[in-house]
Amino acid sequence: MSLTYLQKRRPDAKQMRFYTIGITPTLFGDWALIREWGRIGQAGTVRETWFDDRDEAEQVRGLLLRQKPRKAYVPVASA
Repeated sequence: MSLTYLQKRRPDAKQMRFYTIGITPTLFGDWALIREWGRIGQAGTVRETWFDDRDEAEQVRGLLLRQKPRKAYVPVASA
């Protein structure tokens, strides 16, 4: 599973947020794009979107990762 973890830390605006995005194969031969976001230290919201092939999932993942820096998220870890 390819996983990227991003954070937004703006104490002046009381924003301590995280965003995690990853791609993994499913048991049915599809690919799942899994996203989780929320406040750092809290349980987050999880969304899973299924795709027929990995390339399609990677395209959506790339789009989402390009949008996050515009919202002050910075990558912390990637695996």
